Amino acid sequence: MENYKEIMNRIKTFVFDVDGVLTDGTVTIMPDGDQLRVMNTRDGYAMKQAMKMGYRVCIITGGASVSVRKRMHYLGIYDVYLASSDKVESLNDYCACYDLDKNEIAYMGDDLPDYFVMKEVALAASPNDAATDIKEISQYISPVNGGAGCARELIEQVMRIQGTWQNDSSIESH
Repeated sequence: MENYKEIMNRIKTFVFDVDGVLTDGTVTIMPDGDQLRVMNTRDGYAMKQAMKMGYRVCIITGGASVSVRKRMHYLGIYDVYLASSDKVESLNDYCACYDLDKNEIAYMGDDLPDYFVMKEVALAASPNDAATDIKEISQYISPVNGGAGCARELIEQVMRIQGTWQNDSSIESH
């Protein structure tokens, strides 16, 4: 059986859930009904760096927030599946659009809506504070909680193993 580092060596695509992965799972309901979420900028930086180095990044979420789409578009991520009631179907659509091999995909999820889609990919990953059932099927559990940089941590792990993290051509000056 392969260990997670061997699997990470072939990852070409990252797929992330939003609530509980890119956020801490907290939603603030505004008087107008809008739902506010807080995302970690380190996750955004890592996703941009991954794309810059040729990796694909996709978002599949059950949430329907337009602000999530806007944030992802700001980062250059245009493969965003909002209000996904069947995440396996969304993943299959994404793979068909780009002729992707699921054996080269890492998916990070945190709760039961992610369960079946995580069983479809090469590397099932979760934040440290994911639901028990999700941690049980994860080949990689980040030491970082959802919304605190767990996506960054996964991306960095994969890119370091593949030798694509922070080489001279990938470092952006601030």
